[in-house]
Amino acid sequence: MIGIIRCDTMSHMKTITIRELHQATGRWVRRASAGEVYVTERGRLVAKIVPASPPPVKPFFADPKFTPAFLANRKYLRGGTDSTQAISEERNREVL
Repeated sequence: MIGIIRCDTMSHMKTITIRELHQATGRWVRRASAGEVYVTERGRLVAKIVPASPPPVKPFFADPKFTPAFLANRKYLRGGTDSTQAISEERNREVL
């Protein structure tokens, strides 16, 4: 009967020690942008450095989604001073 051989290291994942990370942090962070880097301490996995997710294509508030209640009452809202203008004026006001 053939015994089972245990292998703790997989060829498709990059594993480094804490010491290696400490000595060349910038290099490993840049390398993590291309794929995950696993950090071990005394042979035990303690951390994983992963690429940051790409920024959203469109900002979240670019297409506001109004509730039906807001849309129903929208005609009753009246315009006023632009909030950006009011804030700017308040900031520019002299403190007495």
